Amino acid sequence: MGDNRTNFAFRDFFETCRTRALQLALEEDRYQGDYTTLATIDPEQTGSGIIEAKAEGIVAGVEVARQVFTASDPGLEINVLIKDGSRVYPGGRILEVKGRMAPILIGERTALNFMQRMSGIATRTNMYVERVSHTNASILDTRKTAPGLRYFDKDAVRIGGGVNHRFGLFDMILIKDNHIDAAGGVQIAVSKARTYCQEHALKLKIETEVRSVYELKQACASQPDIILLDNFMLDGLAEAVRWVKANGFVHILLEASGNIGLHNVAEVAMTGVDYISIGELTHSVKALDLSMNIEID
Repeated sequence: MGDNRTNFAFRDFFETCRTRALQLALEEDRYQGDYTTLATIDPEQTGSGIIEAKAEGIVAGVEVARQVFTASDPGLEINVLIKDGSRVYPGGRILEVKGRMAPILIGERTALNFMQRMSGIATRTNMYVERVSHTNASILDTRKTAPGLRYFDKDAVRIGGGVNHRFGLFDMILIKDNHIDAAGGVQIAVSKARTYCQEHALKLKIETEVRSVYELKQACASQPDIILLDNFMLDGLAEAVRWVKANGFVHILLEASGNIGLHNVAEVAMTGVDYISIGELTHSVKALDLSMNIEID
């Protein structure tokens, strides 16, 4: 768990993901050119664009917007007024970009698209984080992200106070129910995973899903790093936490997942689990309402 973007082994890969996504976002919007801007705006016209909040929330994507406008025109002057992770209120001025109006207008929608989605994710994540702030539980994201936008979706979760789970299929082993069934049981699956890591010199955390207290006990015997308690009821989660501690497996971290929302996340956290993974943070995004207003010199 944590910010895998700082992992040296994956750093170039993450940078490539970010750069490609930004380039594609700009290319799919302008393609051969922004004909509206080309037709109506003097190429030497200067002014400024100010991105403002129209709703309360946590700001995310400011640095991404900066990169979008810089890609549109390296000569633009960009002033960050509110940093990523800050709470903003209606009317709050977030970012100001000055220079030639044409590249400002060309980059406007792409910058806002990134910022609105990321700020929506950060805002929702922060709601969950606040609900469990009186416990030791951390809020995790999942791989249920928009294809091609995972870097930004997960960055927004981090900005909102959540913790990033694995980025993809390559930076952690997570044995799910289908893996367990296909392998012949949770103990066999964990054993195979550990052997594979040893044979290939992989330093990866091993997590396995369990669907019952019976599978939990089998999993503990296999000593994974993390156990995912999938769709457990509250009493089942509490029983799992008690059993793990009572039997000397305190080094195995427990993650709760499934049927968890703002209405019950605090109760789930109170059972003593270490992590709570929430798919809706990134698969059901409500964008934060932002807009850009221009001023002509």
